[in-house]
Amino acid sequence: MAKIVPFKAVRPTKDKAGMVASRPYEDYSVGELKAQLEYNPFSFLHIINPGYKFQHEITGEKRFQLVKNRYLEFKEEEIFIQDPSACYYFYKIVTRTKMFSGIIAAASVQDYEDNLIKRHEDTIAYRENLFKDYLKVVGFNTEPVLLTYPDSEVIDNLMKKVMQGEPEYEFSTYNKETHYLWKICEPESVNQIKSEFESMPTLYIADGHHRSASSYLLAKESKDANPNHTGNEPYNYFMSFLISESKLQIYEYNRLIKDLNGLSKEEFLMQLDLWFRIESRGLEVYTPSKKHQFNMYLDGEFYSLYLRKTNYEFTDSLSSLDTYILYQKVLKPILNIQDLRDDDRIAYIHGRNDLIEIKTQVDNGNFAVGFGMLPLTIDEIKKVADEGLTMPPKSTYIEPKLRSGLTVYEF
Repeated sequence: MAKIVPFKAVRPTKDKAGMVASRPYEDYSVGELKAQLEYNPFSFLHIINPGYKFQHEITGEKRFQLVKNRYLEFKEEEIFIQDPSACYYFYKIVTRTKMFSGIIAAASVQDYEDNLIKRHEDTIAYRENLFKDYLKVVGFNTEPVLLTYPDSEVIDNLMKKVMQGEPEYEFSTYNKETHYLWKICEPESVNQIKSEFESMPTLYIADGHHRSASSYLLAKESKDANPNHTGNEPYNYFMSFLISESKLQIYEYNRLIKDLNGLSKEEFLMQLDLWFRIESRGLEVYTPSKKHQFNMYLDGEFYSLYLRKTNYEFTDSLSSLDTYILYQKVLKPILNIQDLRDDDRIAYIHGRNDLIEIKTQVDNGNFAVGFGMLPLTIDEIKKVADEGLTMPPKSTYIEPKLRSGLTVYEF
């Protein structure tokens, strides 16, 4: 059974929530970042980019300590306050086309270790340890791991009831999103939520594999260093945003390759023909309609690629994934892309962008060929996790993406 508990969040005051909340640091262009730091003194970006105060780029442990200092300043200036009692937080995001709602809570590191919280992606040890060290120095986390759970009528009904009331926060952003947050602190509702999660045998990580792994490492290290460890310390949990499976939005990641690995166009097509039935679509923007079908753009033409299933052996859930098929039969053997994470010959465009973006990038000479496919389903992701397998990197782009700084979890 999953242990999902309330916590005492550190949060911006109601009047400053919209100014504090920020997108992930890497989402900002240089100009946007400069404008936010220059004209918005309440932006959470000031905490995670502490060198701006000194007009100096700072890295490593020195940066970690300055991040902590900026955070403490926000608390001292009462931009941030902490809730007096442990609460769950219902969070809703409304965009021009979609609506997401879920629960911000603390998930158990023990559940992660026991594989009650299942993962489907490999992590890189260096990144795990770097973020673990960061968490240890700063003493807080503000980027929740995205977890998904089976649809629950109990939780849905409680959300509907709570969301009829006035939210703690309501603010809009420049990209025309509206964000809402409600506190749930009443014992009856808290126990109802806790009990409902306890009835669920398994949860799945949708996004945030490195964050959860780093939290696990920090918990293990803190436990070993604490002779009075009880299991109830804050380091035994990590902040999560839990959303039901039907509310997740899963996009594909399309692939762009810079060259054909020394092959001519004709040689490349001939090698593809071993595994795929190929049809030229000319300038028609072809979108796959079924699994194991791919879009390809090469030398001014779109192509459809259909996997020759009589030649291909499906052995497990991983071998059935289109991202795996493309890697094993095209990227690795033909184009010599061995490392999907670090090879600078490959780039990724998530499926929120139109396939025309692939055409534009190839036509401009930035890349030689592009591939598109259908997004994975939640059932495919769960099967891979249930079998203890890991998907190729950049197999999914999953929404929602939360703003940083609305709820902070302290260790």
